Amino acid sequence: MPNNLLALNWKMNKTPSEAQAWAAELSSALSPGEAELAVMAPAIMLPALAAGLPAGVAYGGQDVSQHESGAYTGEISAAMLRDVGAKYAIVGHSERREYHGETDAVVAAKARQAQAHGLTPIVCVGEGLEVRERGEHVQYTLAQLRGSLEGVGTDVVIAYEPVWAIGTGKTATAEDAEELAEAIRGALTEQYGEAAGTLRILYGGSVKPDNIASICAKPNVNGALVGGASLKVADVVGMNDALK
Repeated sequence: MPNNLLALNWKMNKTPSEAQAWAAELSSALSPGEAELAVMAPAIMLPALAAGLPAGVAYGGQDVSQHESGAYTGEISAAMLRDVGAKYAIVGHSERREYHGETDAVVAAKARQAQAHGLTPIVCVGEGLEVRERGEHVQYTLAQLRGSLEGVGTDVVIAYEPVWAIGTGKTATAEDAEELAEAIRGALTEQYGEAAGTLRILYGGSVKPDNIASICAKPNVNGALVGGASLKVADVVGMNDALK
């Protein structure tokens, strides 16, 4: 199975100068681990962040345009992200789907655009509380996954994020995470064949140093998409150390 990935999603937090200070603190505190780290920061601060990150720590965008270029004021293209050295781009985060009305088709278009420019998209899928309470969380998430991967190649990471566990302090159990990760792995196998075994499936939703090891110990979970706990270096170091 692939090594774990910790994708650190800062959301709309920190300034470029704060990002520089965070990177410097991480450089002095981080010891080598088995997981790959990638900082998903607002695009405006990626150059400043990149200059100070420890060797081997990747970075990427929190979103990417579905368009190549042109009259799309305020959007960030895949070519722009790649030009500043980004490796990843998050697409289809639940906040983008909810607040910006992004459909599965839009998410797939963004993922294809990312791949066209050498970025690895981190495609997010997951259910709300009402869906889970109806017992429809597996079929809902798999339908979302299939729609979001239309025409998308195998250079992709999937992040399962139960919406009810994001920023709420509620966390799906390790068994909950594995139930969906196993189902996602099956769907990926249907689409990609044997290559599905090499793809990383992350769990996202109130991940912290004290629960990440049990979640990532499950056979189909290969890391985490981390929100709030990504903002403090001590928490990042704690999660990195927990996966050694």
